[in-house]
Amino acid sequence: MTGRAVIAGSGATKQSPATDAAVIVVYTLAHSVAAVTAAAETGRPVVLVSSPEAGISGGPGWWRELIAAARAAAPAAEARAVLDCGGDTGAAQGAIRAGVEAIVFTGPRWVAERLADIAGRSGCTVLVQRPAATLDLAAEFFASPDRLHKSCADALRRA
Repeated sequence: MTGRAVIAGSGATKQSPATDAAVIVVYTLAHSVAAVTAAAETGRPVVLVSSPEAGISGGPGWWRELIAAARAAAPAAEARAVLDCGGDTGAAQGAIRAGVEAIVFTGPRWVAERLADIAGRSGCTVLVQRPAATLDLAAEFFASPDRLHKSCADALRRA
């Protein structure tokens, strides 16, 4: 993932490690399933990122279950997931409590560092910037499963 990350539990920030994973912004279960299925078929890792501030509007329970269902559809996929909580401290804390593996928090730096300390106890990573998207599926919100799969597979091959 690109950008700066607060490493869970460290209370410090540093550049997150480079990765060859495609970053796909997903909005629905169909998007998530297409992305992880394409990742499994291409043998490429993928990072699923929620829409901006989905931690506020959709909530961490929705995200956690969406990701669990997608992973169940393609258990061989190497997939990580990031819930964007914007600058909302409550949404970020809720996501950490709900067991979300990684969040984006764009609020004050000192708050992000405190959240990282809390997150470190549960294994959650706190990013202070959204990862740069390889593919954003917003324009394909109602696309067919075949179209979504093709878009995701193409993005994974290009990453």
